Amino acid sequence: MHSSQFLNHFTTPQLSSSRPTIQNPKFQLYFDHKHPDFDGFQLDRIRPRSQKCKILSFGCPKSSIFNMGFQFKAPVSNFLLGSRLKRSNSSGNKLGRSNKFIVRSNSVFSVDKVVEKEGGGRDSYYDAIVIGSGIGGLVAGTQLAVKGAKVLVLEKYVIPGGSSGYYERDGYTFDVGSSVMFGFSDKGNLNLITQALAAVGCEMPVIPDPTTVHFHLPNNLSVRVHREYSEFIAELTSRFPHEKEGILKFYGECWKIFNALNSLELKSLEEPLYLFGQFFQKPLECLTLAYYLPQNAGDIARKYIKDPQLLSFIDAECFIVSTVNALQTPMINASMVLCDRHYGGINYPIGGVGGIAKSLAKGLVDQGSEILYKANVTGIIIDQGKAVGVRISDGREFFAKTIISNATRWDTFGKLLKGKDLPKEEENFQKAYVKAPSFLSIHLGVKAEVLPPDTDCHHFVLEDDWARLEEPYGSIFLSIPTVLDSSLAPQGHHILHIFTTASIEDWEGLPRQEYERKKELVADEIIGRLEKKLFPGLTSSIDFKEVGTPKTHRRYLARDEGTYGPMPRGIPKGLLGMPFNTTAVDGLYCVGDSCFPGQGVIAVAFSGVMCAHRVAADIGLEKKSPLLDTLLLRTLGWLRTLA
Repeated sequence: MHSSQFLNHFTTPQLSSSRPTIQNPKFQLYFDHKHPDFDGFQLDRIRPRSQKCKILSFGCPKSSIFNMGFQFKAPVSNFLLGSRLKRSNSSGNKLGRSNKFIVRSNSVFSVDKVVEKEGGGRDSYYDAIVIGSGIGGLVAGTQLAVKGAKVLVLEKYVIPGGSSGYYERDGYTFDVGSSVMFGFSDKGNLNLITQALAAVGCEMPVIPDPTTVHFHLPNNLSVRVHREYSEFIAELTSRFPHEKEGILKFYGECWKIFNALNSLELKSLEEPLYLFGQFFQKPLECLTLAYYLPQNAGDIARKYIKDPQLLSFIDAECFIVSTVNALQTPMINASMVLCDRHYGGINYPIGGVGGIAKSLAKGLVDQGSEILYKANVTGIIIDQGKAVGVRISDGREFFAKTIISNATRWDTFGKLLKGKDLPKEEENFQKAYVKAPSFLSIHLGVKAEVLPPDTDCHHFVLEDDWARLEEPYGSIFLSIPTVLDSSLAPQGHHILHIFTTASIEDWEGLPRQEYERKKELVADEIIGRLEKKLFPGLTSSIDFKEVGTPKTHRRYLARDEGTYGPMPRGIPKGLLGMPFNTTAVDGLYCVGDSCFPGQGVIAVAFSGVMCAHRVAADIGLEKKSPLLDTLLLRTLGWLRTLA
């Protein structure tokens, strides 16, 4: 994967109101036919399973798409975010499926100007410097900017997003990481991506996914996780009719946790004034969460369910959440995902996942803060025990009241603070958690006819042996985002994005030719499995192929060993052992998947919201109580030792 792949920004046609809101969008249209007022646009219907179609309004007020309410006949020349949307499929091939019409345009779009800084030094002083522009870092940065903080985000690469970024090649727009987007609905308190965008005045058009994932499991067990909870439960109980009561009780407990979380205003659990305020307003919900905090999904499942194959299915459900089985997956994490997929649903952003990070980065700049690309942070500057700045690879230094690291905790304390003694709490964390495995990722462009009609967007494949669930190359996760948004691929083609867990040790020390040969061999084996299980003729339909190993993830995403977060060494006590955002180093905070509550888009967004609130209190933008702060942080530190 070459850096030139990432240089072309992509843009999406957007329908904009002057000031969009999440809870009550100003512009919602339902169409049953092409609307005559859209001169210069083509409304293509990509036939969904359901017939009602919906368009939401999206845009950033300071860079308004139309800048004039709803003047649809005006020519469109400068769209800020998203991907070029292609012409209608005149060949009649079914390239995608959507629950809404998609507005398409052939306009030429502008590229966002990269914000660069020449200087550095103490004359450029910030309230916060964020290392890395993954979703966690961008949410933290934008939340602080909205509160009035002066923020500088430093990104090693040439675009934002990290593992939620994108790249373009040969007419395809590929998501770097997962295409399953949680937290992207228009209701509740756990729609954290929606809220983060709204905070900087932006929204993104999304396409609802009718099926979260289609499981293809041993013993020919096939289960679709439908968007509608009742349909999912009906399908699962039809496979395990003797376990109907247990299924309802287990998922019922998930809903109890989800509803408690969803009722609260989500801020920092390290800020006592917020915690006490929430407790007095919602005591039952807070006690519910406290009760489940040290518990794991597997233990609760085994209270109600006895069938070993059904328990293995729940292991697979949790593996998608945390890359470990249900016995090692915190119940709170599992509940967030297993319920939000039905409550808010999985919604794919038109133009690709990379548009989320681009929207947040644009919103950050619109708020008066800055983002600097090609800025590889090599060290955190410590002065009298306090983090006061950062140094980048070209020698420049930047200084701030607070430093927020969106790198993993292993990178933060092992590389950016190299030579410093490892704080005791970080020692404890590394004793309790190891680096989760990385992934082998395969991006394919294929001819559209190889996919059967009504192919689901997301698939999880484990063909023969449940014991291979957590083994390297055992389980396969497949996303086909063009099923929802055909604009991501050339006409008549689809994207297949294939993931399987892999260890970096398996790829180290190989001569270049052997490394490339091994990539091809392993990728061909994985593709062959999918060809046998799902898509006959897949190999011969391939138009484009690119393979990334754990070394690729380490190089381009700056993640130690290519890891995607922490994994418990043994059976954890739920989330009790997960560190929060504060660290033992004064002025240094961590955000992302190696912080509470862990891996996944919704989890890292939650981490960003929590971090921004704690930092805002510490720099005087939120109320705080120093005495209560000390007591709470000591209590939380003590609780982590119990894990």
